[in-house]
Amino acid sequence: MSVLSAAFVTVFIVTVIAQAMPLLLASVGETIGEQAGVLNLGIEGVMLIGAFSGFVVTLATGNFWLGMLAGAVGGILANLAMLVLNVWLGLNQIVIGLAITLIGEGLTSVLYLQNYSKSSTSLGTAPALPIPLLADIPVVGPAIFQQSGIFWVSLLLAIAVGFFLTRTNWGLSIRSAGQKPSSLDAAGGSVVKIRSQAVILGGAFVGFGGAYLAELTTATFTPFITNGLGFIAIVITMLSRGRIVFVVITSFIYGLAVAIGPALQVLGFAVPADVIKMLPFIVVILTLIIFARSSVVPPALGAPYTRGAR
Repeated sequence: MSVLSAAFVTVFIVTVIAQAMPLLLASVGETIGEQAGVLNLGIEGVMLIGAFSGFVVTLATGNFWLGMLAGAVGGILANLAMLVLNVWLGLNQIVIGLAITLIGEGLTSVLYLQNYSKSSTSLGTAPALPIPLLADIPVVGPAIFQQSGIFWVSLLLAIAVGFFLTRTNWGLSIRSAGQKPSSLDAAGGSVVKIRSQAVILGGAFVGFGGAYLAELTTATFTPFITNGLGFIAIVITMLSRGRIVFVVITSFIYGLAVAIGPALQVLGFAVPADVIKMLPFIVVILTLIIFARSSVVPPALGAPYTRGAR
């Protein structure tokens, strides 16, 4: 393998990871909510608020970790509308979710254009955390094992969610709230409490994903930076049926679809720019066509619950 081709493969792998991680984190957050019975169509707006929060804090402090924390906090604050209006008051989840998306898009666009549109807003590159020995492996080492520490923490958080959802009593309560909340109620559990926890934790993950997009994937913020990523996360969540391992796999397939277009152009293939932009969405549509029939959502998804109801 020549130096040029090795460098090309390394950059390609880095691009796949950079494109997949924001979607993975957002999908994990949506998975937590959906397993508890809360369908949040507003995660596009939540991601934007998380991205803008992370961008502002990182630009002001130069600290990427603080920016990621700010993104998670921004995601939680954005999800408070879903918490209060749906979980506590029982209003329509779809209407609330769409409102959150519109508010997130409008608010972040206005704030960015007023404060940052006339100046350079690049965040630079997040500090790498090389893994000893593994980082020296040709091609794969620089691409995977010299990623930022934020990447490794994000993966560990996703794995932890997968474990807690499937192997703990808390995960059982989350799934009960989405599949048969009356059973959780009869067993002495609180559906409102469990769904509240799911909405708050889900908002943190979605906001974290937005911050990852702004800080590590693009190193900046622009209005509508998510470009439909939140809605793709909803699709991935429904197709994954609550299994985090499927969320990880499908997120990296999306990242591959995003990275392959520019790679084909570099290799000399005459691929129109419009086709490159469409390719990730085409992959999502094909995935829907192939796997939609086997997708299973929690029976109580989208249905408000009143304690004591049967």
